[in-house]
Amino acid sequence: MANWQDGSGTLHAGAHRIPLEVAASYRARTRGLLGRDGIDGAMLLTPAASVHTFRMRFAIDVAYLDREFGVLAVVTMAPGRLGLPRLRSRHVLESTAGAMADWGLRAGTTVKVDVPGRLTPR
Repeated sequence: MANWQDGSGTLHAGAHRIPLEVAASYRARTRGLLGRDGIDGAMLLTPAASVHTFRMRFAIDVAYLDREFGVLAVVTMAPGRLGLPRLRSRHVLESTAGAMADWGLRAGTTVKVDVPGRLTPR
């Protein structure tokens, strides 16, 4: 399997098709959603097991994903917080607070990520 690359794609969560930004490089993961006022869709940080919201301008939903893109946990984080690392987490999804509940994401569900040249199993 090829390494992940920065780019865009689609997040499939149930019947929802969500625009997705992929942050795979160290630089892109470090920047994440910093300096933004929101996000249309979601951002996938890979590899990642934890996140922080220091210097963030808005609250976010965070979904911790395992290797097979199963959701381990979903939490909402206010700006200025440090998330604890999650055991077995290999990827992290971020979106505007409240969006993941609208998409039906919760522990135990599985998502699919569709990016050019890469398709996650479902």
